[in-house]
Amino acid sequence: MARYTGPVCRLCRREGEKLFLKGEKCSKACCPMNNVKRAVSPGQHGTSRRKVSEYGMQLREKQKARRVYGVLEAQFRNYFANADRVPGVTGENLLRLLELRLDNVSYRLGLGRSRTEARQVVRHGLLRVNGKNVNIPSYQVKVGDVIEVRDKAKTAQRFKDITEVTASRVVPAWLAADASNLRGAVSSLPTRDQIDTNVRETLIVELYSK
Repeated sequence: MARYTGPVCRLCRREGEKLFLKGEKCSKACCPMNNVKRAVSPGQHGTSRRKVSEYGMQLREKQKARRVYGVLEAQFRNYFANADRVPGVTGENLLRLLELRLDNVSYRLGLGRSRTEARQVVRHGLLRVNGKNVNIPSYQVKVGDVIEVRDKAKTAQRFKDITEVTASRVVPAWLAADASNLRGAVSSLPTRDQIDTNVRETLIVELYSK
């Protein structure tokens, strides 16, 4: 399946803000986005000023959400369709489905320095959900599910390096983390105020509702 493999700072420049696609690395002073004061698209004509249409703003929010969670276009459209079918506010349902992806939950629990690394950890079969091996990044976890690193991988240098970086990361209230044992559990469904992703989901709903 095709995925973007180019420089991620280019994606941040396109959206005009830090998307933290490198995790904690994006907080360092060396991050190129620290010196960007307004949206500057990459490329030769990236500095040109242009009034953004209503459709353009809606499209940018959708692209931003896709890039933050590492989801392809067809996948994202399916998430929206599912969010629109269940009771509740469609935009909040959409973000909740994205947050409950196994790769995102692993990232939130500090089992990856970035969502990209958390996705690799899942794909390499290093995690278990309720005692069963799961290697599907898009796997939807549920309330009560326990996510943990496989016993054989807990002593690996990779996770020692990861935990050194993510030790200070704040775990959302809807998750219960046990950092010393490299495990965590889903305590409740995330509410909108517990999701810190800087996305205006109402614009995405407007885009797909046309």
